[in-house]
Amino acid sequence: MTIQLHAQPYDISAAGFYFDSYEDYADKALKMRNAYGDPVEEFEIQFIDGDQIDCDLARAIGLNQANLKQYFDAVEDWDDDDKTRVILAVGECGYTFEDSTQPSDFDLDIYPFDTMREFAEHFVEEGLFGDIPERLQFYIDYDAIARDLGMDYAEAEVAGTRLIYRCA
Repeated sequence: MTIQLHAQPYDISAAGFYFDSYEDYADKALKMRNAYGDPVEEFEIQFIDGDQIDCDLARAIGLNQANLKQYFDAVEDWDDDDKTRVILAVGECGYTFEDSTQPSDFDLDIYPFDTMREFAEHFVEEGLFGDIPERLQFYIDYDAIARDLGMDYAEAEVAGTRLIYRCA
């Protein structure tokens, strides 16, 4: 699916335009004039249509004129896992999105679980607490483990998928 964005001028005497590539934006922005014939230089970039993950990426990085080219490059070059990593790192963990940002720059642990309780159950099943005899498994307080895990892990939703993550 292609992405459609809108450049809304901060100059109230100018009308905005839609675009779907950086080249399209650069061409239209260069030709943009306000009602008095002066060039328009500043735009608010608005996400209009596209995949949900690309919308989430735009929101996380604070899409603007300065990072627009890198955003289009990321949408084209990165897979959904890379985009998810950047969305969580920049949007949730407080990392910055710069010209040279790559998904591998961020040290995150990401797990596809809906709730902390499911995550706690996974940890127990994987043997994090050692071998637990079957007769004792009914006495495990998964909610307490989930609360403890909540000290290091957080929950988020990216493109409609619930995730548990930890910023390292």
